[in-house]
Amino acid sequence: MENNKSYEQLLSENLELRYQLEEANDTINAIRTGQVDALVIQDGEGHQLYTLKTADQTYRVFIEKMSEGAVTVGRDNMILYSNSSFAKLVNLPLEKVIGMAFDEFIAPESKDRFTQLIERSWTEDSKEEIVMDGPYTNRNTHCLISCNTLEMDEGTALSLIITDLTRQKETESQLQTRNEQLADARNATERLNDELEATVVERTKELTVSREHFRLLADNIPQMTWTNLPNGEVNFYNERWYTYTGLTYEQTKEWGWKAVVHPDDMDITFSKYNTALQTGNIFEAENRYRKADGSYRWHLNRAVPLRDENGEILFWVGTATDIEEQKREMDKKDEFIGIASHELKTPLTSLKGYLQLISSYKKEEVPPMVKNYIGKANLSINKLQSLVNDLLDVSKIQAGRLEYSMERIDIAQLIAACVENGQHMYPDYIFQNNASQSYIVNANAERIEQVIMNLINNSVKYSREDKNLIISTQQVDNTVRISVTDFGIGLSDEQINRIFERFYRVEDKKFMASGLGMGLYISAEIIKNHHGIIGVYSTPGKGATFYFDLPLV
Repeated sequence: MENNKSYEQLLSENLELRYQLEEANDTINAIRTGQVDALVIQDGEGHQLYTLKTADQTYRVFIEKMSEGAVTVGRDNMILYSNSSFAKLVNLPLEKVIGMAFDEFIAPESKDRFTQLIERSWTEDSKEEIVMDGPYTNRNTHCLISCNTLEMDEGTALSLIITDLTRQKETESQLQTRNEQLADARNATERLNDELEATVVERTKELTVSREHFRLLADNIPQMTWTNLPNGEVNFYNERWYTYTGLTYEQTKEWGWKAVVHPDDMDITFSKYNTALQTGNIFEAENRYRKADGSYRWHLNRAVPLRDENGEILFWVGTATDIEEQKREMDKKDEFIGIASHELKTPLTSLKGYLQLISSYKKEEVPPMVKNYIGKANLSINKLQSLVNDLLDVSKIQAGRLEYSMERIDIAQLIAACVENGQHMYPDYIFQNNASQSYIVNANAERIEQVIMNLINNSVKYSREDKNLIISTQQVDNTVRISVTDFGIGLSDEQINRIFERFYRVEDKKFMASGLGMGLYISAEIIKNHHGIIGVYSTPGKGATFYFDLPLV
């Protein structure tokens, strides 16, 4: 009858059990959160409760939050407590780690050392580097395990702090590699230093010999010679410079040479010199240098840079060649050209007039053969008259009397007229006019037309196979660029440097062209007097593009 409990008794027992369950849950939660200092372990005999003799709640929370693994084990190496960092290290949930044997996480090669570590740790604080490699991880992990005893109510346990040495090992490996590389580099540096010292000794001897050879050569050539640094300061003159100027090195070193240049030539000389220093291009300029007796003589200056293997300029070597006699001869030639061209112009005009009278004679029919001869004579006279006009222009340029009447002109309209003239003059050629955009400049229309026609004539002259010409315009900063492109024989770098010189003509073994070599020189002078620039870029065998820039209004 005792088993037949009443409803009230059963209800009372149920409430008592519920209170006990709630109390147990509260206790477990307090242990997990560190409010109660105890460990609950499930083993083969059920759940076991371990309480600590001396504990600090703040310390327990700190252990849980630390990045190192923290584990408490009994004498059978069973894990009584683990923080989340150790569970993460062995790649297991925290609830599964507690109750496992710590040996399961030790790599085979470290088991003996781990056993010895644990045995020592029961009597003294110990630490050892151990490789951990349990069945739940996919890599060997080098760890430092520090052990010390921990007093609990149920007996003594071991507290293990596990520090992951992976990053430290990687750093040590990298450091060792770097040290080996550093040692190799040091050995290589020592070898190179020995080789360099030997090379310096050898090169010093060679440099001494080369310097003496250079000085001997420089002192025995007819030109004045100098060398200057990349910043422009002169650091050497040959003996002919001192003989010519009557000055010493101290008087003319660095920038002292400027005192010897004729005042009228100083601006253009200094401008070209600075441009060469900045661009690294060859320096070339004509100017007058004062002799020791106070007179001036014309010289052609030319300097080239000497570069190292990286293309950096080490210094410049320059020469000044006396061209006084050539200048006088050129002045005589210019005087003759001026007189001759004037003398030729009058009879040419008369001859052309007589031919026009003959061709328009009405009283009698002029025989066709005579008309043919008259036409050929007119062509020849036109060519001769063009040459005479060029000679007159050259004469005016040299005398500074080339006249310019400036006005606002539309470049597009001027080019259209030039293209039309070109098509009449050269019907076999194809003109592509890409200059429809209107650009207004302040210029002399007649002289600019003369430049454009000169460029067209030049392109036709040197492109007899590919008969396509392109005339274009484009804005470049505050200027308009007019260009004429052909697909003829092209120009070499040397030809490009001299193409705008007076009387210079392009010479090609497979190609001969008529003319005196004055058209491009005259064009360059016209553009210069319009405050513009003229230039060319070309590839030999593929044609050339001549261009000039004029300031926009």
